[in-house]
Amino acid sequence: MKYSFKNDYSEMAHPKILKALSAVGNRQFEGYGLDDYSSNATILLKKTFKVPNADIHFISGATHANLVVISSALRPHEAVIAPESGHIFVHEAGSIEATGHKICTRPGYNGKLSVGDIESIMLEHSDEHMVKPRLVYISLSTECGTVYTKAELSIISKYCKSNSLYLYIDGARLSVAINSPACDLSYIDIAELADAFILGGTKGGALFGEVIVIVNDKLKEDFRFLLKQRGGLLAKTAAISVQFNSLLTDGLLDELAIHSINMAKKLSDGIVSLGYEFMYPVETNLIIPIFPVEIVEKMRQSYSFYDWKGLGNKTAVRLLTSWATPENMVDEFIANLRLMGGH
Repeated sequence: MKYSFKNDYSEMAHPKILKALSAVGNRQFEGYGLDDYSSNATILLKKTFKVPNADIHFISGATHANLVVISSALRPHEAVIAPESGHIFVHEAGSIEATGHKICTRPGYNGKLSVGDIESIMLEHSDEHMVKPRLVYISLSTECGTVYTKAELSIISKYCKSNSLYLYIDGARLSVAINSPACDLSYIDIAELADAFILGGTKGGALFGEVIVIVNDKLKEDFRFLLKQRGGLLAKTAAISVQFNSLLTDGLLDELAIHSINMAKKLSDGIVSLGYEFMYPVETNLIIPIFPVEIVEKMRQSYSFYDWKGLGNKTAVRLLTSWATPENMVDEFIANLRLMGGH
């Protein structure tokens, strides 16, 4: 079987999480997030982000979270601003558009939006003959594996507040971003700068599940009704909150994120040592190296991965390490790449 570098959720779940789920398997609990496990996880999350007044909601996946949060925040004539590489624009099957909301995009830089990008869209949409941009969507880390700095995110947040825009952060890989050496943001900074965001578990070692954190009071009203209407209010919410209790105890979530980053660093260092370049800066566990087409075809014989972009006689490919990537598999990949024709 080929070893997969396609994503960071190929492995089922960290043993501590499986043990925690097994330990509560035959216990009874209240449904729909009204259980003790959800209450405890909520306390841990509010402590982590220092948001005592935030609303916390547990949901099955990031696409579902994006759909519910964005559609709930917008009135029928309002639109989303996002980078062209944004997950909601490229990889969510038109879920936002299906709710009647347009996504206005800019190419951005290294997967990131700038204030200039946002402002240019605002200037284009000047009256009632067009949609009204109301929410800015960014992901952290980005689809290109890059991260925003505190200065970058602060200026975006300030612009949003000055122009009546909500700032929403898709944090499916937030723990990886926060633990990246290239990122000077903290969990507390995220809560201070965003109106709402998600903290991912699926890509962080959980079996499944994400957390929606709503900071802005304007977005809180009737959210459980909206969550229910969109199919996101789970009877067995405890199955998610139990996992976050484990992830947020003794630093497990950060520990697993750091492992994935370290494995990506080792992988990228090996690729650089063989003379290859990258399409974007290597900052997290998602890296996009560029190889000759013939090398890529040889790689396919032993490994699974996604092609990112064709570049004539070269191809940029997407490689991801995870919380469970064995170091020996990274060593093996580099050794095999050297045999395939590394410089």
